[in-house]
Amino acid sequence: MSKLLTVFGATGRQGGSVIRTILSDSTLSSQFKLRGITRDVTKPDAKALADKGVEVISADMTSVPSLVQAVKDSHSVFLVTTPTYTENSNLELTQGKNVADAAKQAGVQHLIFSSLLNVTEASGGRLKDVPHFDHKAQVEQYIRSLGLKSTFVLPGYFMSNYTSLGMIRKSEDGVFTLAYPVGEGAQFPLVDIDADMGKYVSIALKNPSKTTGSQILAAADYYTSTRILKEFEEVTGHKTRFVQVDNETYKGFMPGYLGLEMLENHLFVEDPGYYNGRSLKESQDLLKDAGFKPTTWKDFLEKNKGAFA
Repeated sequence: MSKLLTVFGATGRQGGSVIRTILSDSTLSSQFKLRGITRDVTKPDAKALADKGVEVISADMTSVPSLVQAVKDSHSVFLVTTPTYTENSNLELTQGKNVADAAKQAGVQHLIFSSLLNVTEASGGRLKDVPHFDHKAQVEQYIRSLGLKSTFVLPGYFMSNYTSLGMIRKSEDGVFTLAYPVGEGAQFPLVDIDADMGKYVSIALKNPSKTTGSQILAAADYYTSTRILKEFEEVTGHKTRFVQVDNETYKGFMPGYLGLEMLENHLFVEDPGYYNGRSLKESQDLLKDAGFKPTTWKDFLEKNKGAFA
């Protein structure tokens, strides 16, 4: 008999990746029925999931009773929380804790959470304004404190940042430019979040005995800006340049508090490191054992060359 997997953010990048991976994997699709949680069940993406046999429902993330109903009868739950990128907001932290409480009350047997490191702690208090990392780390800590059987998947730096956010953009002279407030040697653990988040979550579903209580680092490899641009040139044929900008300039690229948060996020990548210097090998080995391969930066560029036409 199939077990029920409930996926939060079902129409978003991470939840959508999980659902697509489950549906395309013969083993997992035979083991799990799917329920998707989304804010608006009437939008086209939600209806498309329903057409594929996914039970699609909405839930109030501020209400534990609503969330208990949302995860009722679930064997496993995948949870991704949504950051606000606003100062002094604990909404993401509150919502993450609410789902954890609901999972505990509903008797969920396996909670898989999209987590990140605590930047404030890892930097020794030097970087205090990256709540979209810190709050996820605090939710992870809370989940552990409840004694829930759980696994934590820590997604790397999104490759899609270079397309959807225009981080590599064409300058007036025709050269594609990447500007960061860190040096060319900073190590970015890149992940194609749309294609690969589901693969890393599937590791936890296929091998719970190996992954329970652990952190899975979801990234294809560590890439420096030099390598990012070199491979960009090889795939697209475009000329590139790297520009290191000062902190105030970089902060001014984005409005208000978001600028400060993104600045400190990138300073964290350089020191002490996005994953605090940890190797990706163990997670890559688990990925291989589960029958998956990560999408490389070159793979991503081949699929998205049109974004840089």
